[in-house]
Amino acid sequence: MDERHAYIAFNLTPGIGPQRLQALIKHCGSAAAAWSATLDDWRAAGLDRRSIQALQHAQQHLDLEAELRTIAEQNIKVVLQTDSDFPAMLHTIDPVPPLLYLRGSLIETDRWAVAIVGTRNPTPYGREVTYKFAGELARAGLTVVSGLALGIDAIAHRTALDNNGRTLAVLGSGLQQIYPSQHRQLAADVSQQGALLSEYAPTTEPLSGNFPARNRLISGLSLATIVVEAGERSGALITARFALEQGRDVFAVPGSILSHSSDGPNQLIVDGATPLRSVEQLLEQLNLHQAQAQQTVSTIVPETPAEALLLPHLSGQPTHIDELGRSCGLAAHDLAATLGLMELKGMVRHVGGMHYVLARETPAPYDLS
Repeated sequence: MDERHAYIAFNLTPGIGPQRLQALIKHCGSAAAAWSATLDDWRAAGLDRRSIQALQHAQQHLDLEAELRTIAEQNIKVVLQTDSDFPAMLHTIDPVPPLLYLRGSLIETDRWAVAIVGTRNPTPYGREVTYKFAGELARAGLTVVSGLALGIDAIAHRTALDNNGRTLAVLGSGLQQIYPSQHRQLAADVSQQGALLSEYAPTTEPLSGNFPARNRLISGLSLATIVVEAGERSGALITARFALEQGRDVFAVPGSILSHSSDGPNQLIVDGATPLRSVEQLLEQLNLHQAQAQQTVSTIVPETPAEALLLPHLSGQPTHIDELGRSCGLAAHDLAATLGLMELKGMVRHVGGMHYVLARETPAPYDLS
């Protein structure tokens, strides 16, 4: 079995999630080696009895050929975490998803993404705010990420499409099981102007237990998450919590204290989320003026010997501080101090999980008109 097929096989095995698979790969050297490893190797990698039984059952009964046919027939691409086109932002979350099922395309500019999430039953206020923010983000060249659900999610996707922007939809089901079913056309449109993404095999039903993992991907793909409207128990608040855990910015749209639809965002603000009044405010805070222009990084002139050592090892792809230290040779305390100063100067940005990217030296002008 080759590496790609082994990843797919593990993904179809109950009880072998991202953390267990990473442990297996670390111990055995590859997914393919882990699939054919001995019982002792599995135990040494930390698998418990139930996981081992599930893996043995999968080896005996899994119809991998049928799964591969489904993937091909459904025009689905499988992107492994080791592939060059795996989303760079997802390498900064823990655990990293082993693979993604994708219909559509991922492009370089998708790393400049903002999630918009909220209730399935928005008020007229919530709808208008979503139209406004999603449209302005799309026109600014940012990719809009959401979960294809009814309400805020659907408005965010459709508005991005209507403004000729890119949008990514993350599903809590397989890509063959579009949920809700009335969003099949929306899903098809998203795949033409962005991508549908899922951690789940194509035929996976939209079970309630799948959606927290889907919310983790939504925030993980995004530089920031905007919560428009949400009740106190809304899944949008789970997305916001994941964003905070991933070191990402969380913005909440203030609403009336008399509206239960604003209970979630208002509480997020009390808890420390940034109240969001405009897209301009978000672009300023994230230093994302004219994201499209930002793809061509302006020349940044180092001002100190430490910056001169560090700059060649920074790029638009997130790089962990430990890797930067190994590459440039700076001592840990000097590296941290230099990165901190460079961030204050707008030369680099911290995108969570101690990962840094090169930023523009000076923001390009931005006009919402």
